[in-house]
Amino acid sequence: MWQWVAQIRLAPYAFDWIDNLGRRSPQRLAALPEPAVGEAFTTAGGRRRGRILAVAPGHHLTGEIMGAVLSYVVEPDSGNTTRLLLKVVMRTNRVLALGMCLGDLVMARRQLLNLKRLAEQGAHPDH
Repeated sequence: MWQWVAQIRLAPYAFDWIDNLGRRSPQRLAALPEPAVGEAFTTAGGRRRGRILAVAPGHHLTGEIMGAVLSYVVEPDSGNTTRLLLKVVMRTNRVLALGMCLGDLVMARRQLLNLKRLAEQGAHPDH
């Protein structure tokens, strides 16, 4: 699962037609180096966006984009499974917060389901 979280640097993995201008998020793992603090957090619509704030390879990735801070945490679960947790924090007013929460819930759910599907398919790195 960690490799897919680290690959968020290449694409958002939510609704490509919304946040990636119709470009399909990669469906195979790319041979990427581990993420590093200060580099771009993701790529959307062909442009690098946000920045990585903290990383512990194999465990968590935290980045900032559009005023929000997102933290992905990969936790081994019982047996041979893994849990992926996502926390989003944003400072805004109450009216905007409601709309942002609802929109982000839909986008984040799609992203997490896409990452789950890809990890379970066992897609191998492109060379």
